[in-house]
Amino acid sequence: MLCSIVLLYCCSSAGVLSQLSIHSRHGRECVSPCFSLQQRNNSTSPKIKVDLDNSTGVAVLRMQSPPVNSLSLDFLTEFCINLEKLEMDKSCRGLDIITLPMYGKSPERCGEFWKAVQEMWLKLYGSNMATIAAINGSSPAGGCLMSIGCDYRIMADNPRYSIGLNETQLGIVAPFWFKDTLVNTVGNRAAELSLELGLLYSAPDALKIGLVDQLVPEDQVLSTAQDTMSKWLAVPDHARQITKSMMRKQTIDKLLSNREADITNFVSFITKDSIQRSLRMYLEMLKSRKA
Repeated sequence: MLCSIVLLYCCSSAGVLSQLSIHSRHGRECVSPCFSLQQRNNSTSPKIKVDLDNSTGVAVLRMQSPPVNSLSLDFLTEFCINLEKLEMDKSCRGLDIITLPMYGKSPERCGEFWKAVQEMWLKLYGSNMATIAAINGSSPAGGCLMSIGCDYRIMADNPRYSIGLNETQLGIVAPFWFKDTLVNTVGNRAAELSLELGLLYSAPDALKIGLVDQLVPEDQVLSTAQDTMSKWLAVPDHARQITKSMMRKQTIDKLLSNREADITNFVSFITKDSIQRSLRMYLEMLKSRKA
């Protein structure tokens, strides 16, 4: 079954809540609201809980990493595994994702984590499915990467929300494939300013530079994404897929050819004492905000 995906991000500064509505090629769809949960088939792990309701075709994937929810190795690995399984499950047409990072981990663990980040991006950026990011909250760093990995981005027009690759603000250098994805989205100069300054853009500013494609009232984000998806579904799949591959293949191949070197560079950098101190300060700030 050929599918397309709508990703709904309800992000905090540290995490991601995403809803993926998977449509059949005939445009059928089934989406539950954020945080809705009807349990049928359950699988659990220390970091992730998956609930699939066969009657609606909606799966809910919940992160269980308090007090700060963010991308973790376990989440990334299970995200890829569960996404593959759910894509192959014809009864499942939707997935909700509710999401510890790189601090205090061994080099081996950091390497595993980064490989999982790579895999997540490769699957999303190179997906044959049409993907729309419906951004209903702030989307920094990894949330922004997932958004720009999609084909189209719709963001809530809310002054409290922002989006961007803000790694330099944490003392981290965004890897080349983050940079390449951003350049492909907003152009070289805008990407240069964004990455060097670690900018987080308001919704109007994100629209202005092309980081998002459309702004809508917050209560219309998902419905607009669903309406927009119908336009993508009207295009013959083979033509859209070949065109998408033509546009993105060079960027994807660059990472595929340098995955091990990228992991080595990341581990060497992220385990430096100065970077670990910066990450500790950031996590403490997030915990104080939550308190």
